[in-house]
Amino acid sequence: MTADTALAVDAVPSPDLELAKQTSALTVQEAIPEAGDETKSSRTPPHRSHDPQYNMKRSDPFMFGSRYLDEGDNVFEFNAWDHVETDDAYKEYSEQQFAMQRASPVSDFEKNKFNSDPARFWNLFYKNNTANFFKNRKWLQQEFPVLHTVTAEEAGPRVVLEVGAGAGNTAFPILAHNKNPKLRLHACDFSKKAVEVMRSHAEYNTEFMQADVWDVASEVLPPGVEENTVDVVLMVFIFSALSPLQWEQAVKNIHRVLKPGGEVCFRDYGRGDLAQVRFKKGRYLEENFYIRGDGTRVYFFEKDELARIWSGVFDEETSTNGAKDGISEPTPNTPQQPSAVIAKSPLFDIEELGVDRRMLVNRAKKLKMYRCWMQGRFRKK
Repeated sequence: MTADTALAVDAVPSPDLELAKQTSALTVQEAIPEAGDETKSSRTPPHRSHDPQYNMKRSDPFMFGSRYLDEGDNVFEFNAWDHVETDDAYKEYSEQQFAMQRASPVSDFEKNKFNSDPARFWNLFYKNNTANFFKNRKWLQQEFPVLHTVTAEEAGPRVVLEVGAGAGNTAFPILAHNKNPKLRLHACDFSKKAVEVMRSHAEYNTEFMQADVWDVASEVLPPGVEENTVDVVLMVFIFSALSPLQWEQAVKNIHRVLKPGGEVCFRDYGRGDLAQVRFKKGRYLEENFYIRGDGTRVYFFEKDELARIWSGVFDEETSTNGAKDGISEPTPNTPQQPSAVIAKSPLFDIEELGVDRRMLVNRAKKLKMYRCWMQGRFRKK
C-alpha cells in the first residue's frame, strides 16, 4: 500500500482525521545519524527510489505495500514504511498507556450515556464534519478487486450493501467507477444526519443508489433489502463503532442479506494503533473499547478475534443474548480470557485476513508513528 493509499484510508470520516497532527506526546524520538553514516547507493531498488512511477497503487489487497525498512536504512528517508513492527520503546510506552487507561475508566453513568444512544453522537459528528464527506476513495477498488467485478459493464444484476459510519464515503466512489447499468447500491448508516447528507449530494442517483438509516445490529434488515439478495457487503471502519455486545447480531444480519457465496469486504482498526495508544484518562469503556472526545465509540481488534467473530464464534461476555440496546455491562478494568460460544454452524469462511502495519514518520521533527489496521474478506457459507 502506498503512502497515498494509507492516507486515503485514514481519511474515511472518523474523529481520528487529524490524528497524525497530534502525536508529539506519544511518538518515539529517533536519533539523528551522523553525517556520512549513510550513503546513497546507485543501485537503489525501484520501489525504494523517490521516482513517482515506482510508487504506484497496486491491485492485490493483501500485499499492503512494498517499502520495507531494512537494517541500516535511514528511517527518515521516506514518509512511510510498510510492515514495520513496533519497536521495544513504543511497545513499553503502549503498555504504560493501556495500564493508565484501565486505571481511569469511564464512569458507569457516562458509560450508560454513551452506550444507550450512540447514534446521537454520530449525528453530531456528521453535523460538524459535512465538508469532509464524499471524496473519491480510489483505494477501494485497489484493496477490494471484487468491486471491479460488480461494477463492470458486463457484470449484470448485482447488489452491493455499504454499511458504515459515513457510508457515502465509500458508496459514492463505487458509483464513480460504475459501468454496470444493472448495479443496485444500498448505503446504510445508523446516523440520520449522515443519510440526509448522502441524499442531498449532487451525485445521489436513485436509479442506482438508495440511502437509508439502518442499525446493523438491529433485529430488522435494511429498507429495500431482502434475505439472500446481496452480492457484496462493504464494511469499512464501521464494526469498531459497535459495542462488543452488538457484534453477534451484526454478523447474523450480514449473513442473512448475503447470497450464498456472497462476500464481506472489511477494514477497521487494529490493536496498538496510534489512535488507541494516544487515549488519555476517562476514555476507557472496556478492554480495547473507548469513547472519543466527541462521544463516538471505537474498538481496536486483534486478528484472531476477528477470525472467531466472522466464523460465528462469540465470547460469552460479548454475546448479544440477553443484551438490549447495545448497553454494555460494567466489566473489570483488567483483561480477561473469556470462554467462547460456538455457532451451530459456521457462518463465514475467512478468505483472507491480514494486519496492515505502517510506520509514518515526521521527517522534520524526527518522530515515528505506528498505525495498525485489519483487513479481510469473508465469504458466506
